[in-house]
Amino acid sequence: MYEFIRGAVADLNPASVVVDAGGIGYFINISLNTYSKVSGKQETNLLIHQVVREDAHVLYGFAERRERDLFRNLISVSGVGASTAIMMLSSLNPDEIAAAVTTGNVDVLKAVKGIGAKTAQRIIIDLKDKLGKMPESGQILISPDNTLRNEALSALVMLGFAKKDADKAVSKIIQEDPEATVERVIKTALKRL
Repeated sequence: MYEFIRGAVADLNPASVVVDAGGIGYFINISLNTYSKVSGKQETNLLIHQVVREDAHVLYGFAERRERDLFRNLISVSGVGASTAIMMLSSLNPDEIAAAVTTGNVDVLKAVKGIGAKTAQRIIIDLKDKLGKMPESGQILISPDNTLRNEALSALVMLGFAKKDADKAVSKIIQEDPEATVERVIKTALKRL
């Protein structure tokens, strides 16, 4: 099993990279998250996950350890293969996936191409405990009321606020006041945005 490959970026596109290491070009499948971190660099160091199949040896590369760890957790779920896991990591960043799993948000996972309701539910059931204990970005993920969060976020986005800014504000308000109503969360967010 390979741990990492370090070398010159010989070819790069959003789905793969060829890394020249010691005169050998390694074709490595990557996510869009890794692509954005490798893009523009002459040299790279990618953490590797190797999948050995009957007909091929396939390499998957990751710029960060937490993305590779999440990939490995995803492929441990029945019905989720390496291609589906890479698609998920290309559609959502690792924090978004971890938050969706720990809060039980099926809709976020279903939004990824190739993930249906049953697969999304299976991912949540299989990984909720594993990801809930893993602080992905240095913070422990808590499970706020999903309906409250989604309704407040949806209302703020419809009012014209950027989803990213609204999401941060709503998360902070719910963390500060777990008993807040949707109306109170929206009103507080309007004052802060």
